[in-house]
Amino acid sequence: MMTLPTTRIAQHQIQTYTDDPATELSEMATRLTRFSELGIPMQGQEVLDDIATDMAERTGFLYGMVNAFSDEQTFLGLHNPPREAGYPIVGRSMSRSHGWCPEVIQRKRGLPLPNVAASPRFQSNHVVDAIGIQSYFGSPIIDEATGLALLTVCIIDPEPRTLGDAARLQTIVREAARTAADVLKIPTPPAP
Repeated sequence: MMTLPTTRIAQHQIQTYTDDPATELSEMATRLTRFSELGIPMQGQEVLDDIATDMAERTGFLYGMVNAFSDEQTFLGLHNPPREAGYPIVGRSMSRSHGWCPEVIQRKRGLPLPNVAASPRFQSNHVVDAIGIQSYFGSPIIDEATGLALLTVCIIDPEPRTLGDAARLQTIVREAARTAADVLKIPTPPAP
């Protein structure tokens, strides 16, 4: 009698963070399918790094990201401050529960936070605690085929900004989101 070796299949349990885990998991599965259909790999891309850098430089922010959402946040485009500047260096991924981009994904519209400490809802966050971020501006990339926000484009910085400058900063982030959508060939709904 021959005994076949048994293989153990690792179960990867996806942690959910919203009040509606069934919808959250369904939307994640749809996003993963769309990433595959559109040929978008879940890894850094130089052209998206360039978009993140341009956005950070135009705004004067230390960090810029083009962020894909699946079982984690993956920064397909990333700009960090120079290592010698002494600020923390951000890696290419983090939990879907961290930062403010999960809020942008859920609400499917931009989120300008010129001073995160001024907003009780957003002032406590892993990113604030880990690297001292005080300002955030994010914009979604909405997939016309599914109606879902597939990615976010954002800038973060340890210095708060003024309300007077918020519209200009959010416009730059929104423009970067359109550029990233064009580069990734994501069909998006017409601008309002």
